[in-house]
Amino acid sequence: MRPSAKLLAALYPFGAGAMAVNLFFASLIGSWLGWRVLTPWEAAAGGLVIGVPATWAFACHITRLMAKADGK
Repeated sequence: MRPSAKLLAALYPFGAGAMAVNLFFASLIGSWLGWRVLTPWEAAAGGLVIGVPATWAFACHITRLMAKADGK
């Protein structure tokens, strides 16, 4: 079942923000291996991109839960 555009639009800011934070903290952990740390702006830009599939997956999960609650 496909999620609605309204659900995707409502969840995207949260998905993009969560992915930006995760990306930034992953770069901090990567600094232990000698990799460079992303700037907050780079992490935010990456979060906008990575947030799309993450939001899609979460919206599909929510849609399945709503269908289950409706008895479909």
